[in-house]
Amino acid sequence: MTGSEVTPSFRLAYVPGVTPTKWVRIWNERLPDVPLTLVAVPAAAACEALRGGEADAGFVRLPVDGEDLSAIPLYTETTVVVVPKDHLVAAVDEVSAEDLADEIMLHPLDDTLVWEARPGLPANDRPATTADAIELVAAGVGLLVVPQSLARLHHRKDLTYRPVPDAPESRVALSWPQDATTDLVEQFIGIVRGRTVNSTRGRPPTPAQPKRKRPDVGGAQRKPAGGKPTGKNPRRASGAPKGGKRGKPRRRS
Repeated sequence: MTGSEVTPSFRLAYVPGVTPTKWVRIWNERLPDVPLTLVAVPAAAACEALRGGEADAGFVRLPVDGEDLSAIPLYTETTVVVVPKDHLVAAVDEVSAEDLADEIMLHPLDDTLVWEARPGLPANDRPATTADAIELVAAGVGLLVVPQSLARLHHRKDLTYRPVPDAPESRVALSWPQDATTDLVEQFIGIVRGRTVNSTRGRPPTPAQPKRKRPDVGGAQRKPAGGKPTGKNPRRASGAPKGGKRGKPRRRS
């Protein structure tokens, strides 16, 4: 290997709650010679990690700030409220934001939900992270509204969660710098979008080839119009007389 040759690799960032296992598996099957490295980043730092070159692409939570990053929305998560198992909310299937009006609500600094008006009563202090807020819920300090994947990520036996249908939802997207849309980024976009291994992107279709005429096999003669055969009858042996019936040979006198 010369000094100018660099082994290709792909760095994929992901925020808490996103599980990229399926896409990484497909990448390893299709591009076994290009190692993929996962880079865990906080949700609030994901865009800057892409701009700073820490990753080639990443799974982020929308909205993406700035026009220099491209983004493909992938899915929308259910929003839930995390509560102690002995809380009254645990006895119902779902709650509304209005049902939480009298509850102390925790608002971590890394919260990704965009509210017009947050429900409940604000806690005295804002926890630094969602993980810290989960600990406070377990201690009975307050409740926490988060995307469902984060509730699962920080699961505890003494806590549970219930959907909040009228709460803002969190959308997950694949994002990358617009000026760094490399061939490997295109490959990963294809995997995320479900393209097959034989799919092409931006490649013109192969023009149809004209059909070749089938050659005459064994010099067979064509039939003229009307379907009457021409030439010798293949059943007649060469030299056989034309016409007449075969009979017994005449005796010589």
